[in-house]
Amino acid sequence: MIAVRLGIWHNNNDGTSSRGKREIVMSFKQGIRAWGVAVLCLATLISTEAAARTKPFKMALGDGGGSPQQVMGQKFVELLEQKTDGRHGTLMFLNGQLGDEQSTINDASMGLLDFTLVAINNVTPFSPSVGVLTLPYMMQSLEDAIALTQGEVGQQLVANTVRDANIRIIGWTYTGFRALTNAKRPIHELSDLKGLKMRVPANDIMIDTYRAWGINPTPMAWSETFTGLQLGVVDGQDNPYMTIYAMKFSEVQDYITNIRYLFSIEPLIVSEEVFQAQSDEVQQAILAAGQEATEFSARYLVEQEDKIRAELVSQGMEIIEPANEREWMDRAISQVWPKYYDRLGGKEQLNRILKTLGRDEI
Repeated sequence: MIAVRLGIWHNNNDGTSSRGKREIVMSFKQGIRAWGVAVLCLATLISTEAAARTKPFKMALGDGGGSPQQVMGQKFVELLEQKTDGRHGTLMFLNGQLGDEQSTINDASMGLLDFTLVAINNVTPFSPSVGVLTLPYMMQSLEDAIALTQGEVGQQLVANTVRDANIRIIGWTYTGFRALTNAKRPIHELSDLKGLKMRVPANDIMIDTYRAWGINPTPMAWSETFTGLQLGVVDGQDNPYMTIYAMKFSEVQDYITNIRYLFSIEPLIVSEEVFQAQSDEVQQAILAAGQEATEFSARYLVEQEDKIRAELVSQGMEIIEPANEREWMDRAISQVWPKYYDRLGGKEQLNRILKTLGRDEI
């Protein structure tokens, strides 16, 4: 309206011609357009920056602060942020705040949760082939654990979890051998287990391992374990030294038996739906951060485990070496392994894995 009215003026009191006035109008309109473009660019820039600083990922952990899970998770979070120039932060939720470990795997499989860090035994209900990593005495050293998870076997297990459960393992936490703890008496021999109420995860292989040793264990959720030990619902449990320390089990347990039946591995998992929604650049950053965090986890175990064992002793726990662990091993392998041949890919598959480890075939 202003432009139209100015356009019909021929003269002005100040002597400005109609042509000059039209030039002023054009200049004014161009200024408005430029201002609009600038505002649009600024809004786009703000929107782009906001998009670049995406909503933080969420990561669920079953264990608390100071645990191998927390150490591994924190390293991954730091590495991912570095590799994406700060665009991708991650919020960690400890102590099962987002649900028990199997629930968080289920949420990740449906794309409702970005990351979760869990014990390997909680993955087996979703992708049975990973159960090979829970066979008693399959892994007999950290080197065995690295060889299986970082080699061809590990690559196949990753592919299987994507296929079976829509989740992807992107890192491995090396937590150490699960030692047996209890509040009743020192355990030197298998016969000493008689009469003890032992907590185990709801994992068939682990349950059958204890049955092979002559007792019926009590399956119990991880979130209930400390309270169960405290109240005497169960007498004992097994977990790596670092987990025993992080979960403050020295407050409710007195004895540790240093059996080496299961090397505990805790995979870091990303929802496949979430992973595929990322750009190629972010996918590569996630995979690289997972690999570097895995390598860090192995170094951390080597550096810290002996210190933590000593700390548990200083807190009043007694560590016992079993008198004849070969007996524990023979019973577990002979009674448990054959039961799971088919579920884990057949005897030939297990022999290929044993060959990878330089061990005799079964």
